[in-house]
Amino acid sequence: MEAGTMDERKIRVIVAKPGLDGHDRGAKVVARALRDAGMEVIYTGLRQTPEQIVATAIQEDADAIGLSILSGAHEHYFREVIELLKKRGAEDIIVFGGGVIPDDDVPVLKQMGVKAVFGPGTPTSKVIEWLQEAVQERRAKEHV
Repeated sequence: MEAGTMDERKIRVIVAKPGLDGHDRGAKVVARALRDAGMEVIYTGLRQTPEQIVATAIQEDADAIGLSILSGAHEHYFREVIELLKKRGAEDIIVFGGGVIPDDDVPVLKQMGVKAVFGPGTPTSKVIEWLQEAVQERRAKEHV
């Protein structure tokens, strides 16, 4: 494989709605924006378990997992996904999220390994720019 070939691969993102939350409009808006920005997006749909989300991310060779959570169970679901990624040897997959997550909870999520949290009203351009940079850093580390 030629040097640089891996970096030219499209960014692959899993967008998931864990738990019983039935509102996915925001997740669909973000998924479409990421796709429109040239990324490959796999939207897993509603009511996914952390096990299903992690299995999909590994199977699809995803660069990142974006969780959309409105239910208030964000600590539980992020912790589960991150622990499962570690157990499966895939902790290099970037985990980020959005939804209704209190500002006071963001430091706790980041401490457990969540790379970014985007609240309601965040422009999709900000999510796209952040994800492009985060994946570029991840891929650079793979080549060291």
